[in-house]
Amino acid sequence: MSKKSLLVPIALLALAACGSSSSSDAPPAPDESTAASTEAPADATTQAPATSTTNPASVNMHGMRYCEILLLDLQEDGIYAEVFNTYPLNDCPEEQWKAIDTAAVAADEGVVFASANGPRYWAMNSVVKSDMTEVYKKTFGEVEMNRYASVYVGTSPADLLASYSPFAVNRKAAFTFNAGTTVYMLHDAEGNTYVMQSWSQQVDPMLTKDDLLTLADRLRLPEGWTYYYKTLTEDFVVETRAEDAQVLGDDLRNSYSYVAVAP
Repeated sequence: MSKKSLLVPIALLALAACGSSSSSDAPPAPDESTAASTEAPADATTQAPATSTTNPASVNMHGMRYCEILLLDLQEDGIYAEVFNTYPLNDCPEEQWKAIDTAAVAADEGVVFASANGPRYWAMNSVVKSDMTEVYKKTFGEVEMNRYASVYVGTSPADLLASYSPFAVNRKAAFTFNAGTTVYMLHDAEGNTYVMQSWSQQVDPMLTKDDLLTLADRLRLPEGWTYYYKTLTEDFVVETRAEDAQVLGDDLRNSYSYVAVAP
């Protein structure tokens, strides 16, 4: 399969990229949706990347706004994406975010497609990466981002369209939800639990944290699935430092991580 043959379908299907998510074959018990891009051209950096040694931990990142750029490219065994994230460098300023020209980014970076994913808001309270050696900075338009993860998309751009289907994300990170935080979860028909890691304003620009309490009334859940929430009485950690995270999105492009044991 050539890059030329993939270019058009990837462009058409880019509205389903990932909030730190992309597709792979779902494991037997599994453990990033894009915003419409660009109104004005902007340049992406092409100089050698600057490495980052600052771990993206925060006192409390819950509710903080961020955005992502995914650089999708074709390799021998399929489509891969490198995921760049604004956190904790900035809060994805709206004017600069809308000005990013993803077509220009893709051309400058020499990839098949660049996908804009955001704005999004973190649901956890803190994150710690175990491996910072592959974290480096790039600037897209006027928005600075860190490269935090890589994603195997699959062998077909159609894989990007699937909601409620887990994707493997190599992020080497632990997400912590503090006691007292309300967590929002999906429970699938096989008994697996997914905890929301971020909510999105890509489908509904007016979606807020308060709306998450009644999200069950809006989601088009698969048969046998349920959406629910609870307030934690103790800290809860989504641990994916030693293995790929399994991440899925709902039909509003909110993203969730698989957990072996529900909080």
